[in-house]
Amino acid sequence: MWSGIDKRCFPRANFECHVVVRRKDHPESFSTQTENIGAGGICVILDKGLELFTEVIVEVDFPDNQSPLINDGKVVWVVKEAGSNKRFDTGIEFIDLPEEQKKRIERIVENILKGVYKKAAVQKR
Repeated sequence: MWSGIDKRCFPRANFECHVVVRRKDHPESFSTQTENIGAGGICVILDKGLELFTEVIVEVDFPDNQSPLINDGKVVWVVKEAGSNKRFDTGIEFIDLPEEQKKRIERIVENILKGVYKKAAVQKR
């Protein structure tokens, strides 16, 4: 995982949740896990690099036993993992995230940081 300078406006928690990333302009999708999550977006590791500003749809299975979050996003950074040609740390910013979903993510991050969620049950689809 990339460990550069963190300039985010929203706190994030390192936690694994199942996520599907779908490109809006192409039928291609990626099934992976989050590296970290926050109300502003997520970081995932993908097997293929996406171009900056690629518009995506993200579907995240959070550990709160509610329906998955499905929201638009935009790729805001991509870092190729050292020594790997096939793994890319990818930052995705949520676009027009509804306020109730933002608050949901903030509660989840707070609970992760408190240790309420020890480990997410990663579901394969």
